[in-house]
Amino acid sequence: MATQKLYAGVKLRALRTKLGLTQKAFAAKLGVSLPYLNQMENNHRPVSTSVVLSMAQEFDFDITELRAGDAERMVTDMREALADPVFDGNMPPIPDLQLTASNAPGLAHAFLQLHRAYRQSHERLASLDEALGREDAALQPSPWEEVRDFFHYCDNYIDAVDRAAEHFAESLNGDVLRTDSLTFDLRFADTPHLRRFDNPSLTLSLSARATPPTQRFQVLHQVALVSHNDLLEATLDLARFQTDAARQIAKIGLANYFAGAALLPYASFLKAATETRHDLEQLADRFGASIEQVAHRLSTLQRPGAKGIPFFFVRVDQAGTITKRHSATRLQFARFGGACPLWNVHQAFETPGRFLRQLAETPDGVQYISLARDVSKPGGSFTAPTRRFAIGLGCEISHADALIYADDLLPAKKQAFEPIGISCRICERVNCHQRSVPPLESKLSVDHNLRATLPYKVGS
Repeated sequence: MATQKLYAGVKLRALRTKLGLTQKAFAAKLGVSLPYLNQMENNHRPVSTSVVLSMAQEFDFDITELRAGDAERMVTDMREALADPVFDGNMPPIPDLQLTASNAPGLAHAFLQLHRAYRQSHERLASLDEALGREDAALQPSPWEEVRDFFHYCDNYIDAVDRAAEHFAESLNGDVLRTDSLTFDLRFADTPHLRRFDNPSLTLSLSARATPPTQRFQVLHQVALVSHNDLLEATLDLARFQTDAARQIAKIGLANYFAGAALLPYASFLKAATETRHDLEQLADRFGASIEQVAHRLSTLQRPGAKGIPFFFVRVDQAGTITKRHSATRLQFARFGGACPLWNVHQAFETPGRFLRQLAETPDGVQYISLARDVSKPGGSFTAPTRRFAIGLGCEISHADALIYADDLLPAKKQAFEPIGISCRICERVNCHQRSVPPLESKLSVDHNLRATLPYKVGS
């Protein structure tokens, strides 16, 4: 196997600048000629082994800083950004990207920041959409919305909490309800409450009617509140919420996060997800979890250096209102009201117990595979109401090979992709038969003598 050449001109030049040495003086200390040093600093030649050793001996330089990982990650990030349809498929050759990452990392970072700003402009439109949907039309987020945005901008991955939950799960050897590992007494009762904790007696009462996955999740939620409270509070301190209400809501979210991460520990769950090709039913059986818990966890696998497939996850009620949402993809959900009616998550209520699959394309040209299924939560008795939801899980079509659900769907023609949107107010499609309101930034034309599907025409 050929040894990978090390191009580290930027770091070589940074070290010389830090030492305040001229190229001539620096070359002399490294034992190389001035032209050779100039070529290495400009990445025309790789850094030789003798130069690396001289840097360590002469300047006590940590040679691990020369590794190419940062540049490789930057190339990956640039390729992902350049895949955005806004660039119309004009992907530069990989050697050009590698040269930019190595020779001009500042420029590469600026490009990535610019692209992130461009993507965030869509979210600002979504925020405007949300404000228009409220009576007060205020842009100040509610506590619930503030917490939702906190998890969104953390990529729904909280590293310290995730690792603490994983460590706790390892100590249980797979038995979540093992009482000797708990710092409180556990009891089961015929009660309408899923979970009730009595702090003076340190007693946790769970509903005997709840399903085993729900019982496990509620035990782990209480473990987070009792045994890892300091970690949760420290995380909340860093978040700097604007109101105490937001902080208290976020604490519930963090305890839920801990519970999900302990029930489905990161490393073992990621390994199993890869092995089963993200078969939700197999994963639920293997970890004693529900389909919804598995789908939600898949959307949180964003640990640096060990990321899973970037998924979006959403849960809607029967009115189409989004009650849970997260996206590690470029797809962003409507921040007010329901999701696009053309999306298959709404059809899941019509086919209980079945997975629905859909190939979809958003207005920006990005294509996805979307999975939807109904989720019923029985009340435990004839008179108790059943809560019904539908969940959606999906990823960009480039990851479809890793999904068992895509095996007989691809390759597919462009016509096979359903044209879905985010919210009618910010959807740019001009010919959607399901449009409910006009788009915010498009001109409308009205012809009193003509009526098509819509009573107006979008665009000039």
